[in-house]
Amino acid sequence: MQDLMKQIIDMDRKARQITEAAQREKVDSEKEIQKKRDEIRQKYLEEVQKRIAKNEPKERAAAEAVWKEKKRQDEEVANHLDQLYRENGDLWVDQIVTKVLGE
Repeated sequence: MQDLMKQIIDMDRKARQITEAAQREKVDSEKEIQKKRDEIRQKYLEEVQKRIAKNEPKERAAAEAVWKEKKRQDEEVANHLDQLYRENGDLWVDQIVTKVLGE
C-alpha cells in the first residue's frame, strides 16, 4: 500500500514538474514572440524613416513647384485685376457714386 502511495505521489510530482516546465516554456515563448514582434516593428520603422528621408527632397521639390505655380497664377490674376481697375476704375467709382446718391 505504501508503494502505491509513493507511486501516486511520484506521478503527481512528475506531472507537476511537466506542467511547470510547460508553463515556463509558454512564458518563454510569449517573451520570444514579443521580442521578435518588437524587432520586426523597429526594423519596419527604420525602413520607413529611410524611405521618408529618401523621398523628402522629391516631395519638397514637387510641393515647391506647385506653390510657385499657384503664386504665378495669383500674380496673374492680381495683374489682371489691376489692369481692369486702371481701365475702368474711374467709371466704376462714378457709377457707385451715382447709385449711392440716387442721381
